[in-house]
Amino acid sequence: MKYFFQVISFCLVLSSVSAQENSPSKFDPEKDLMATPKLVVGVVVDQMRYDYITRFWNRFGNDGFKKLVSEGFNLRNNHFNYIPTYTGPGHASVFTGSAPQTHGIIGNDWYNKFQNEMVYCVGDPSVQSIGTKDDAGEMSPHRLLTTTVADENRIHTQLRGKTIGVAIKDRGAVLPAGHTANAAYWFHGQNEGVWISSSFYLEDLPQWVKEFNAEGHAEKYLKPWTTLEDVNFYVESGTDINNFEGGYSGKKDTGFPYDLKKLSKENGGYDILKSTPYGNSLTLDFALAAVDGEQLGQDEFTDFLTLSFSSPDYIGHNFGVNSKEIQDNYLRLDRDLARLLKELDAKIGAGNYTLFLTSDHGGVHVPAYLESLKVPSGYFETSNFRKELNSFVSEKFGAEDLIENISNGQIFFNYDAVAKNGILREELQGEIAHYLLQYDLINQVYTREQLEGTAFNEGMASLIDHGFHQKRSGDVTYLLNPSVISYSGTGSTHGSGQNYDTHAPLIFYGRGIKSGSSMERTEIVDIAPTISALLGIPFPNGSTGRPLEMVLEN
Repeated sequence: MKYFFQVISFCLVLSSVSAQENSPSKFDPEKDLMATPKLVVGVVVDQMRYDYITRFWNRFGNDGFKKLVSEGFNLRNNHFNYIPTYTGPGHASVFTGSAPQTHGIIGNDWYNKFQNEMVYCVGDPSVQSIGTKDDAGEMSPHRLLTTTVADENRIHTQLRGKTIGVAIKDRGAVLPAGHTANAAYWFHGQNEGVWISSSFYLEDLPQWVKEFNAEGHAEKYLKPWTTLEDVNFYVESGTDINNFEGGYSGKKDTGFPYDLKKLSKENGGYDILKSTPYGNSLTLDFALAAVDGEQLGQDEFTDFLTLSFSSPDYIGHNFGVNSKEIQDNYLRLDRDLARLLKELDAKIGAGNYTLFLTSDHGGVHVPAYLESLKVPSGYFETSNFRKELNSFVSEKFGAEDLIENISNGQIFFNYDAVAKNGILREELQGEIAHYLLQYDLINQVYTREQLEGTAFNEGMASLIDHGFHQKRSGDVTYLLNPSVISYSGTGSTHGSGQNYDTHAPLIFYGRGIKSGSSMERTEIVDIAPTISALLGIPFPNGSTGRPLEMVLEN
């Protein structure tokens, strides 16, 4: 009996210890507030596939991607949870913690059926350009229906925490920065080569921006683009000159080197920098100038720098994901990331900032290249498809103009014509869906009736569902076969729900972040709530993601 009570007592002690270890951590205001970073840097690498990290790993230095992975938390199975995987929806989803179904950015551009016209995701004719007389500055986040994590930080700090957005692409700067940003800046090439903004944010460019533009940073990057190492050492990518790449006007082949100064005359002036790694370097130059000019991270209120590297997307579209140009881009971007971390350590202080790195979408191998390897792939002729679909509908229903627009894999009906001819929309949807499923290279079809009447929880149907905005999307959505694109015969593109487009890197690094990695599936909408949890601020108001507790120290 004596031993019995000893055993019982021992078990009770173990149970108490176990309960303490597994009990939820209590909120410690002083400790948690001390963990708040002075600056959050949200880095988006446009068109970065996850496998670029593993593919080029042995070529990277120790202070860029490797430093982020080894000292931060690497989510190796991170995906977009919607279709279409484009730049506008991608940047919006990263920073709002929601999919197009909620935030409303259903494409880079889309058909507005209420205005009967195509609209651009950040286009806004009600504002004026700041920094140029061109209309390139007529941009704002007015079509973004929800807040971003940067918005929530601004509101939480009574607008004391700053937000600055920077990207070569306007949509890569505007959407992440959100509605309350102090400013968003993007690059205007052509004959100017300057960084501009919009009257949505500012009445005039700050002095530090004017000085940066006057220093001619774009001009210094109009120089030869050569590989960092002997091009023959780039064995992680395809041949230098092949038929799968686009190249530049004025150059007969697609091989290194590229004389950018000479080629700029036939390739948009300074705009040629967008499709070179020097676009990344120029973006970083400006972002670091913003840190200084805006005194980011210099007081007790957390600031945000949203930083999007747009050039990898331009390079991928031009040369393809298997090109030596892509490889050289990432080796050079690795150096730029090392410079970013070094400068943040010096300006903000090592351990005083939090950074995350992700992408807005991936990219497909050039279908012509895949065809050469006997991998199923191909090209979808959109113009022929439109003619044949219109012909089918006219013949089937004995009426013209029933289809108003086809874009982004969506078919929009002309509701007036449908009603005038006494046609039921559900019947029109069904007939078109049946026709499309018999059409070559189309893989799946979903109607508005299906998407409004059913909640899909898995597979491609779920991705379509999360990308379907009831007010802005079309009446029938179709998906192409894997590795089939509606694009030119050279270069890569994106937009599908296949893994090559959805699998994106996600690395958290810095203050409040554990060191480690995980193969647990995460989604792009988890980023914003994770940063919100770290800062102790409200989640973006449309957020559907979950905080990734595994990456947080507290």
